[in-house]
Amino acid sequence: MPKFVIQKHRSKTLHYDFRLEIGDVLKSWAVPRGPSLNPKEKRLAVEVDDHALSYMHFEGEIPQGSYGAGEVIVWDRGDYSCAGEGTAQEQYEKGSLLFELRGKKLKGGFRLLRMKWEEKPVKWLLVKQDDEHASPVDVTKTMPGSVLSMRRLD
Repeated sequence: MPKFVIQKHRSKTLHYDFRLEIGDVLKSWAVPRGPSLNPKEKRLAVEVDDHALSYMHFEGEIPQGSYGAGEVIVWDRGDYSCAGEGTAQEQYEKGSLLFELRGKKLKGGFRLLRMKWEEKPVKWLLVKQDDEHASPVDVTKTMPGSVLSMRRLD
């Protein structure tokens, strides 16, 4: 099963790095407001550089002067499976990924939809599917800590 990780990252601004294992890398998106369990809320997800699979477990301080300097915690992690047609790579290339997360905080169906192909950085929308795991509760507020260390960034 491919893995996913969401790292809560305080650099210049607080955001969540949403990462899916696709092939031999972590495809990555910065989600400024964090993921939502509410299917009515669409969250901006800005595509960023791929990361090595080893980065999935990183929690700590990125030194000042380095790209992304600041604190990082592993906010959620688990495995996922594709729910749409084709592989995760094929769905990514088409600009619409449908997948089922099995994490400690996030569960159920989600979709990433590419907004405009020609824009850089590439912007996507992260949307929760309307399923039994959908909820109006703001999971970023009710469960702010790390799933590894229980550390918090606040």
